[in-house]
Amino acid sequence: MASWLLKTEPGTFSYSDLMRDKHAVWDGVKNNTALIHMRAIRKDDRIWVYHTGAERRIVGLAKATSDSYPDPKAGDPKLVVFDLVPDRHFAKPIALDQIKADKRFKEFALLKISRLSVMPVPSEMERILLEWAGG
Repeated sequence: MASWLLKTEPGTFSYSDLMRDKHAVWDGVKNNTALIHMRAIRKDDRIWVYHTGAERRIVGLAKATSDSYPDPKAGDPKLVVFDLVPDRHFAKPIALDQIKADKRFKEFALLKISRLSVMPVPSEMERILLEWAGG
């Protein structure tokens, strides 16, 4: 099982929206690098949901319920989507400042390529995030 971080503007689609809807299709990604990552997403992969904007924090976990597949609305096979469901909302979100302060994250794409909306979470970093999130 792989692990991915998805960035979303909470005013557009938040983790609370995902919890309310109980399911979502992750779409709207057009950046080539983010699409490369999305094409690698497989059913049961762990998804870290990060709120951008004023929040700048990881707010919860979700789970991919499908492999990525061509966006049926786009008419362009390069554009892909995948389905996901909420897993766990964090009582204490993981702030970007906390991640930045930990030198173990210096190579994390969240810090190095800040505009990237979909990125892998390396297993060694995932272990730390899970610890911070309460296990």
